[in-house]
Amino acid sequence: VSSILQQTEQGNYRLDLSRSVILPKGIKSFEKNADVDVQLTFKGDVAGAQVAQVTPDGTLMSVRMRYSFVELPDTDYQPRAYHPMSGYLSDEYRDYATPFDQPLVQRFILRHRLQKVHSGPAPSEVVKPITYYLDPGVPEPIRSALLDGARWWETAFTRAGFINGFKVELLPADADPQDIRYNMIQWVHRATRGWSYGAALTDPRTGEIIKGQVTLGSLRVRQDYLIAKGLT
Repeated sequence: VSSILQQTEQGNYRLDLSRSVILPKGIKSFEKNADVDVQLTFKGDVAGAQVAQVTPDGTLMSVRMRYSFVELPDTDYQPRAYHPMSGYLSDEYRDYATPFDQPLVQRFILRHRLQKVHSGPAPSEVVKPITYYLDPGVPEPIRSALLDGARWWETAFTRAGFINGFKVELLPADADPQDIRYNMIQWVHRATRGWSYGAALTDPRTGEIIKGQVTLGSLRVRQDYLIAKGLT
């Protein structure tokens, strides 16, 4: 945090341990991950313009951070090498054991684990479908529209030979979005652009997506409407 603030000319800040605390309500434990939230306070002499806009006193700035301890999946997943024409995102690492005529940087594509019950090119049911859960805070009629739209992917997976390979459901009332067993589509209000953001927690050894995270901004509905109206 201190380095980024300095690089962006927002001031020289250092961590103030006397004003930094663990947040007890931010400690959560699930089957495959445990999260700890902390409030870190940084102290500086002169605040940059952006820091001054969002803090009562620019000489002190508090940031909430989350440390997640995640159980890595088993080794049954088959990684796939990245190709720049594949359209996939990738994780990368440097393999210093590669021959001199081979690239030092190695890349795996990021993807969910999806296995057929009966392997091969023929269509087959899957062992476990990729399931995304929609934030129940999305208001109607947008909630139903998002569920219908996301479920169009079910047809695509079926045509690709993965029967029931993809599902979208409403997040159960007793579930927590921080639980990595739930791939999330969340609905937020924000002042930035209204398009969606995609992120993923991945296994650095293989590129397997452990938890997918889609963030939809409520402004997107308004922007899509205005774009359509402008085009017509």
